[in-house]
Amino acid sequence: MLRSCARNLFRLAVRQYSAPAAATTSKLSPEEIFKREDTYGAHNYHPLPAALSKGEGVFVWDVTGKRYFDFLAAYSAVNQGHCHPRIVKTLQEQAEVLTLTSRAFYNNVLGEFEEFATKLFGYDKLLPMNTGVEGGESACKLARKWGYQVKGIPKNEAKIVFVEENFWGRTLAAVSSSSDPDCYGEYGPFMPGFELIPYNDLAALEVSYFRPRKRPKSCASCNSSLLSALQTSQMLNISTYAQLQHELIIL
Repeated sequence: MLRSCARNLFRLAVRQYSAPAAATTSKLSPEEIFKREDTYGAHNYHPLPAALSKGEGVFVWDVTGKRYFDFLAAYSAVNQGHCHPRIVKTLQEQAEVLTLTSRAFYNNVLGEFEEFATKLFGYDKLLPMNTGVEGGESACKLARKWGYQVKGIPKNEAKIVFVEENFWGRTLAAVSSSSDPDCYGEYGPFMPGFELIPYNDLAALEVSYFRPRKRPKSCASCNSSLLSALQTSQMLNISTYAQLQHELIIL
């Protein structure tokens, strides 16, 4: 009975309060598109003033027909170009066979992809992600788990060192590692066990890692170039550099 009442209330609300969109995107001017999105969308981003409606290869077109080079490429997610024919064909073919299995089941193609990628890049295993920030989150989890299981860091005392002015997403972990007030402002309390140091400041990394304590508790450094610089600049001796390589996962 409750379900029936809920359905009836929903239908009534739809009839009385729902209104169709004023017009399709293609019939609106860029200014109208900007205004509509600003009115009904959450203000979590500040888009560039171009109302795009079509893409092909390296080009995109706005609703007025003006063509642009897409140098942004969705922050590299579209490096292959818009509407790549092989990708479109594969998407269409797969959509007609099986939509989604989730990781609750095996399927007949995931293992093939994982085998190809691990052999191509020389990895041991692969954990595919939908977004970049999920990869960063998983890297933090992996580093902490490695720190506890392999390095022997006491429970809940692992530390991950990030460099300032980084950006890798908008999750709570990502903003907790940010030095940009626009990213972390009003989102605290933040993730514990994160520490920030200035970019390319090798002395700060050394202080962070070798801060006096019974045993170093750092389990990850956020940038492999920092360790390379440590060696090339000769700020740390070879044995210290080797210790850092052995005791840190480089994210």
